[in-house]
Amino acid sequence: MHFKLVLLGFGNVGRAFARLLMQKEKELKSRYGISYSITGISTGHHGLACNPQGLDPGSALELLEAGDSISSLSIAPLPKNNFDLIKISGGDVLFENSPVDYKTGQPALGHIRFALESGMHVVTANKGPIVHGYKSLSDLALSNDRKFLFESTVMDGAPIFSLFRETLPAANLISFRGILNSTTNLILTRMETGQSFEDAVQYAQSIGIAETDPSGDVDGWDSAVKVAALVTVLMGIPLTPQQVDRQGIGMLDLPKVLAAKKEGNRWKLVCSAVREGEKAIAKVEPAIVSPTSPLYNTEGTTSIVEFETDVLGKLTIRETDPGPETTAYGLLADFINIVR
Repeated sequence: MHFKLVLLGFGNVGRAFARLLMQKEKELKSRYGISYSITGISTGHHGLACNPQGLDPGSALELLEAGDSISSLSIAPLPKNNFDLIKISGGDVLFENSPVDYKTGQPALGHIRFALESGMHVVTANKGPIVHGYKSLSDLALSNDRKFLFESTVMDGAPIFSLFRETLPAANLISFRGILNSTTNLILTRMETGQSFEDAVQYAQSIGIAETDPSGDVDGWDSAVKVAALVTVLMGIPLTPQQVDRQGIGMLDLPKVLAAKKEGNRWKLVCSAVREGEKAIAKVEPAIVSPTSPLYNTEGTTSIVEFETDVLGKLTIRETDPGPETTAYGLLADFINIVR
């Protein structure tokens, strides 16, 4: 079967996904009977490209690496915006990977809704639409006999949502606790070596882990939106990031971090939620963890989450040093699970 793909958002994750598609092209065909063409690409600052007959992803990557616009790859007329691109691309599957908006989930929420209404499947790594529109988007996908998947929104390519959806039937999530933000975990790990908070942030920025404005990470917003996504989907309790009791790592100075280390403990930005009847108590907060905790040895950019269910007790998933490539794999896994 042949599928036409549209990529909205062509930053680090979008580019890694394009490379992974090219790397896996022969395997997709031989193992799953899947072939593809990319008919639309949207970038944040380097234009749009559309060709229902197919674009060359290698050429798009080369243009972007040179700092050039990809619009030269498009056939006339050029799409006016992302909605126009979705409309004229002839796409079967939309990959929505634009920057996340914690407060509203837009414009990704609108892109996904329009694509589903247009008869496309949708895969996203964007957390915003999950916490601000999961129920309505899932219902819309069902009513149009389409699929809406989002494995890469929490812990990159680690199988969290698919684990509960496909392999844990009748397992009810009671609580979870973990470290879900790579940037803050790296900063705290660096501070344990004696590096100041400011220097640790600069290091995270220098290797591409932290944004130029790191507030989304250090203030706990990225963690809060991930907690809200897990509660919304896995507990079935709608929750927005604003409803998560949130505190970032700004209150942790170097003496506090070193004092905990001297006592054999570690500071971590801990994400948690506990079901209480029809509600969930959700928190993001700096906490001291002891060597007996599974969170203790989670260093650098590694993430971990421990789930407690009513049938299995505690189940832990750990992902070591994720990056754009692991997020891209989550997108690919969703694509295969949708169409095979």
